[in-house]
Amino acid sequence: MSIKEQLDKEKLPKHVAIIMDGNGRWARKRGNARVFGHQHGVKSVREVTEAAAELGLKFLTLYAFSTENWSRPKTEVDALMSLLVSTISAETKTLMDNNVKLKSIGCKETLPLDVQEKLSACIEQTKHNDGLTLVLALSYSSRWEIVEGVKKVAADILSGKLSIEQINSEIFSRYLETSDMPDPELLIRTSGELRISNFLLWQIAYSELYFSDVLWPDFRKEHFFKALLEYQGRERRFGKISDQVKK
Repeated sequence: MSIKEQLDKEKLPKHVAIIMDGNGRWARKRGNARVFGHQHGVKSVREVTEAAAELGLKFLTLYAFSTENWSRPKTEVDALMSLLVSTISAETKTLMDNNVKLKSIGCKETLPLDVQEKLSACIEQTKHNDGLTLVLALSYSSRWEIVEGVKKVAADILSGKLSIEQINSEIFSRYLETSDMPDPELLIRTSGELRISNFLLWQIAYSELYFSDVLWPDFRKEHFFKALLEYQGRERRFGKISDQVKK
């Protein structure tokens, strides 16, 4: 029986987030520049997106480019931005064919104009699709998102739209980039690194964490299904004890 066949379709997460790590190391092992790894990582994005759509997941969020990544060498950043443009253009038809809606989170204004234009065009074209929502985190960091959320809350308090007494975690969540989606139940990180890297810090408060030693360009559907199978074997207690959860 394949790993996919072992999955309980009634216990799948609605939202899976992935930190796609290991492109640079994958390329270096082959004696190539880091961008070579990014190029080959596109196939992994396609495979995982297809796998999520096949299973009927509702949201898949991929950490594509962080605000900290802008400090990388200009040649790498330029190559990444060029890759984004070509990939979004090439994959739009595939998204349409698979009923996938594209969404992005992050400080999009800092992206090059051609990236913004291609991204906006793809989001517009796929907006009526009602299958999987593929979320690209671009020029994103969780601390940036939380600070921006605080600014919006402060502005609404100053304008009288919101009172301090109204603020709670549910209200604050509405001011975040992810306000229209559920928190991820599962966070996957590839390449063997054991850290969160400023990704969805508010949203993963109760997420299950899964760390894979596989470098992102080698990550395939079976690796994704394996992560989901382990997720299904865990007990999610949300601060309660086992006896309370089992009732």
